[in-house]
Amino acid sequence: MSRPPFSGSQPAPPPGSAPAAQRPGAAPARAPVEKRTLTIGRGISVQGVVQDAERLVVEGTVESTILHATELVVAQGGVFRGEVEVEDSDIAGTIDGTLTARGNLIVRATGKVLGTARCRRLQVEDGGQITGRIEMITEAPRPAGGPETAD
Repeated sequence: MSRPPFSGSQPAPPPGSAPAAQRPGAAPARAPVEKRTLTIGRGISVQGVVQDAERLVVEGTVESTILHATELVVAQGGVFRGEVEVEDSDIAGTIDGTLTARGNLIVRATGKVLGTARCRRLQVEDGGQITGRIEMITEAPRPAGGPETAD
C-alpha cells in the first residue's frame, strides 16, 4: 500500500507533459514574491553605489553616496554611512548621514541615527538614540499616474 508523501499532493504528471502553469489556458502558478536582497555580512565593508537591491541588510559596514531601495535593515553592530532613501527602515545598528524613509523609520533599542532623518512615521524603542535633525514628512503621497492640479 503506497500513499503520497504529503497529504493533499497531486500525482506527478506523465513524463513529457508540461506542468499546469505552462499549459495553454491554465492559470499561472503563484510563486511567493521575494525581494531582491543584498546582505552585507559581519566583518565585510562595502563602498560605492548599491543598485537594484530592493532590500539591503547591513551587518557589516556600508559607505554609499546614495541608495534607493524599498527596505533598509541595519542589524546590531552594522554601520551605514552616507545618503539613503527607502520606503521603510529598521535600525538596530548605526546610520551616519542622511536617511529618508518615505514610510516607517524604526530605531531599535540598540540603534543610533546620526545626522538627518526624514520619515513619515517614527518609532523609537527605549534606548534608541537620535542625534541630529528629524524632519517629519507630512504631505500626502501623490497617487501614481493621477492628474496634477495647479493652485
